[in-house]
Formats: sequence, structure tokens, C-alpha cells
Amino acid sequence: MGLEEKRVEVAGVEWYYLEQQPAKETDKPPVVLLHGLPSLSFCWTEVMPGLAQEGFRSVAPDWIGFGLSGKPEKSKFAYTPDAFVAALDNFLTTLEIDRCYLVVQGFLGSVGLQFALRHPDKVLRLAVLNAPVTPDSQLPWKMQQLGLPLMGEMMTQDPLLVDRTLEAGSKYTISDADLDIYRRPFLKSSAAGRSLMWTIRNLKLKQAMAEIAEGFPQWDKPTLILWGIEDPWLPLTQGETFAGSINNAELVKLAEAGHYPQEHWSEEVTQALIPFFRRREV
Repeated sequence: MGLEEKRVEVAGVEWYYLEQQPAKETDKPPVVLLHGLPSLSFCWTEVMPGLAQEGFRSVAPDWIGFGLSGKPEKSKFAYTPDAFVAALDNFLTTLEIDRCYLVVQGFLGSVGLQFALRHPDKVLRLAVLNAPVTPDSQLPWKMQQLGLPLMGEMMTQDPLLVDRTLEAGSKYTISDADLDIYRRPFLKSSAAGRSLMWTIRNLKLKQAMAEIAEGFPQWDKPTLILWGIEDPWLPLTQGETFAGSINNAELVKLAEAGHYPQEHWSEEVTQALIPFFRRREV
């Protein structure tokens, strides 16, 4: 079965997500893939077919406020880590996913990590791709600007900011066809830009990093850290530090990949995820 586009209403807000079922029914836990900033679920479309071939169902949502998911006003959704964690929990509950393999990436990956720490019974294995993971992780200036008064309000209404941010982070040119998909939410209404601005303003990265630094030394679930070493915003040393703080972690370096490794190095990412998910626990 191929990639399917789906929608579901959760607590009054519509979630858009991609889902791919394996060719044969299995008892393997589903893989949940979470995108970063200012990306979309679309970034996982080259990874999901490979997972399906190996018997894994995969689900990749657009976060609330992003892509084709609902974009509620901040009076109805706070766009804070706590709000995103609670929303993700409700989304997975609605899809009847009570246990999963979780994959997080980028500057919303911190929210995925906070979800794992707060719901360890729901995350059987964790994979981290170029996400903020240590107290010295900071939003790059290119993203910080999007949350500034006046400047952020103007910049987040410019669809070209997606091009500039994604290409700056990946250090590769993204095809026009793919950029059309990333730009589309910003061309449809001003809500996408406002949601991005509110997310950046309320990301509370310092507090999130403190929670992650305190919680993960006690984390005992199998963890894979995949790091594009050409990331201009999050150096390899941060991935190494994080890996060293976890008892059951493996670090895989992607030599030529940048901040969004699943975009340009999807085959290498898939080839690393599959044996990690298939590996038997000793």
C-alpha cells in the first residue's frame, strides 16, 4: 500500500498526517516521524516507503500550526512545548497508538524528546536526527528573527523564508517542486506565518534543554542518534555529548548531511533506522 494522506480531528483541531502501511500485517510497533522547523511531514516521504518494505507502519503528522494541520489562534492553542506535548499525546491516542518507535528532528525535536521523557511507556525506541539536545543548543539567528516583534511579523508572511531556511540548514539546493509544497501553506493564508512566529516565540528552548539534560541520563530505552555533521546550527559535539549521557545510545555520523538529513540523505537515514528498529534487545 502506498503513502496515504489523512486527516483527523483531535480536541477540536484538525491534524493532517501521512501514513504508510506495510505490505504485510505485522505486530511491529508503528514508527512516528516528527518534523522540525519550518518543515512539514513531507520531509519523511522518501523514508516511509523503505520502512514499509521492512514491515513497519509509519505515521508522519504536520504539527499543529504547520502544513495542512489546523492553525488555531494562540488564545485557543498556546504554541508552547507543554501544549505541543499534550496535543501529540491526544493525537496518538486518537489513532490508537499506545506504543511506538519515535523519530524526532530539528527545532521541534526538543518537543518530541520532552514527550518521550514524559511518556516513557509509549516510546519503545527513540531516534534523534539533528535536534537541540544539550544546554548550549540555540536557535540560529535565521530562526530567532522570525519571533522578533515587528520583524518576525513581517518575515513570517514571506513564503521565501522557507526556501532560505531549509537551504541554509541543509546546505543543498532544494528542488522547485519540493519548495512549492513547503511554501504552499504560507501562500494560502497568513495563519501559517503567525503559527510559526508563535511557535518560535514560545519554544522555551533553555527550559527544554534543562529538562532533557536532567531526564536522559536516566533514560534506558534503545536510542539512535543520527547526525549530519555539516549542520551549520547544531555541531556534532552536541550529538556526541548527548549520546554520551545515555546508557543505551548509538551515534551514527552522516558525513555530508546538514541540518535536515532526511531531505538529501533519505536512503542513508532509512538504512540506519531499519536495523535499529529490527534489532533484538539483549
